[in-house]
Amino acid sequence: MSRYELRFRQVHLDFHTSPHIPGIGEAFDRKQWQEALKLGRVNSITCFSKCHHGWSYHPTQVGRMHPHLKFDLLRAQLEASKEIGVNVPVYISAGLDDLMAAEHPEWREVGIGGSYLGWTTAVNRPGFKTMCFNSPYLDYLCAQIEEVVRMFPECDGIFLDIISQSECCCRWCLRYMEENGLDAERPEDRQACARAALLRYYERATAAARSVRGDLPVFHNSGHISRGRRDILPFFSHLELESLPTGGWGYDHFPLSARYCQNLPLDFLGMTGRFHTTWGEFGGYKHPDALRYECAQALANGAKVSIGDQLHPSGEMDLTTYRIIGDAYAEVESKEPFCRGATPVADIAVLSSEAEGHGGGPDTGAGRVLLEEHLLFTLVDRQTEFSPFRMLILPDAITVDEELREKLGRYLESGGKLLLTGRSGLRPDLSGFALDVGATDEGESPHQPDYLEAHEALRPGFVQSPLVMYMRSRQVRPDRGEGLGWIRAPYFNRTWRHYCSHQHAPAAARTGFPAAVRHGNILYLAHPVFSIYHALGAVAYRQYAANAIRLLLGDGQTLRTNLPSGARVTLMRQEEEARWVLHLLYAPRHLRGAQARLSAEEFVRDSHPVEVIEELIPLRDVRVELRLPAPVSAVSLEPQGEPLPFDAAGGTVRFTVPEFTCHQMVCLKG
Repeated sequence: MSRYELRFRQVHLDFHTSPHIPGIGEAFDRKQWQEALKLGRVNSITCFSKCHHGWSYHPTQVGRMHPHLKFDLLRAQLEASKEIGVNVPVYISAGLDDLMAAEHPEWREVGIGGSYLGWTTAVNRPGFKTMCFNSPYLDYLCAQIEEVVRMFPECDGIFLDIISQSECCCRWCLRYMEENGLDAERPEDRQACARAALLRYYERATAAARSVRGDLPVFHNSGHISRGRRDILPFFSHLELESLPTGGWGYDHFPLSARYCQNLPLDFLGMTGRFHTTWGEFGGYKHPDALRYECAQALANGAKVSIGDQLHPSGEMDLTTYRIIGDAYAEVESKEPFCRGATPVADIAVLSSEAEGHGGGPDTGAGRVLLEEHLLFTLVDRQTEFSPFRMLILPDAITVDEELREKLGRYLESGGKLLLTGRSGLRPDLSGFALDVGATDEGESPHQPDYLEAHEALRPGFVQSPLVMYMRSRQVRPDRGEGLGWIRAPYFNRTWRHYCSHQHAPAAARTGFPAAVRHGNILYLAHPVFSIYHALGAVAYRQYAANAIRLLLGDGQTLRTNLPSGARVTLMRQEEEARWVLHLLYAPRHLRGAQARLSAEEFVRDSHPVEVIEELIPLRDVRVELRLPAPVSAVSLEPQGEPLPFDAAGGTVRFTVPEFTCHQMVCLKG
């Protein structure tokens, strides 16, 4: 458990409020505020000190109080919340500040082309402006933070938002580069300057937040938890995983982000929103069933829950929102005892491609395969100890340097199993395999696409013919390894000189190179299959990858179930209670809406397709088999407390859940 433990039922209350709106906070009423929090069963609410517009919502000697606010709104919110036992972390916009952008344009980020950077660059377009952390703006920001923690020492943490630094070329960044031997014309040097500015921000902002209380919780939000950046974790007390499924993240983003954070030494929460679209939507409401599912998804992945809301400028709470939140949080509250202190059980670890500097596509593809195939997995970086996992996957792009080669060697020597795909396993200069995979690499295939003639052990269940593979394979020649399947070339690549039909030429002869090679505890697939699945989503690709995983994993699979691919399952261990908790999740998702321009004047943003949950369909007769390391004495449905018949033989526990809707926990007592 981390040094700071989060509460389970939180609200992140946005309050980005234009200076052109009058009557700020005039409808705030302590009793109505408390009624909303009680209705929502909320036990922590993040309230605003300063918003993206740059205005403060309390008296200030450093910044500017909103011109139409007549009292200390933050103090009123904090006291009303504390009176009913609700925590209040305080929000400060760090990377965006329109007021300071107007008063000190020299503090703004400037691109190499000389234009201002930010969420908008044109003067006649609405949007927030980004500030440079190398400029004196950082002094101003830290003074604001210090003022807030002095004025509100009883607050429950500081939330600092929009923590990023572009390749800025403002006068201070240019001076830093010149003084440190960096050349502003080189992108890599501008990036080095940005990294230095960001580190300076983390050090100073964290110190400012803890200038009154050394144990004050602090979180720096950049919209995504960067995989592999363990160097910045000392500046965090906990993690908040911003992931609004309808806001562009989708429903598969959070589980993958959570699986990475499960391996870090900090408590974390999943932050979704009550909005149908994304932040800043007034009058938009997600269907209550969607919010129920999103809260359950957080619990199933070992997270606490935060729901984003936006307060009306008047200060009046929207009771429709808090009724919807309350229905979801009533379920969370009843489930908390079975989630507190739980740690994940995983057979498979995926070494993050993003953490290795190769982008997140392979991670997403691998995550989707494993989620949809109901294989227990986690996402790790190279600092993680590999030995607890039966199998390690290096998806598509992970080249192996000497440090990683030695660590993988120790893992293999201890009996671990390794799946490599595409370029993974090659040396960084692509001069050959860094590990003994039983084959030699002869470079990238000249064919795109090519075709997979899969070995029977790997073949997708409904495909017996050559399967088109849209990304280039590697040409490998087995020496001591066993070749599995073949790669077939197309007649030719599609060019203006020769093309066939609407897309690509059909399969022709075998290339002579195998599609896969198995050698000892290593299985190598020549195609970047996870990136292909991420890009195209064909079921045949998923089945091919899953068959490879299961072939290598052998009898090391903890869980088997008949859940459909759209369902999700996790297994958690509560050590103090000596029990396992299985989480079953299901909600049908529908892609609704369209890419459309809604306003010629750009009064509102363009629309985009949105994943929608609007009904919760029960699943029946869900069969589960679990191979656990200790005997099980009782199985029950929770939080109902209903005993469930089970069979235990040969180290395997078998049971059937007759029916569940949305989320069911199954407790297995040791």
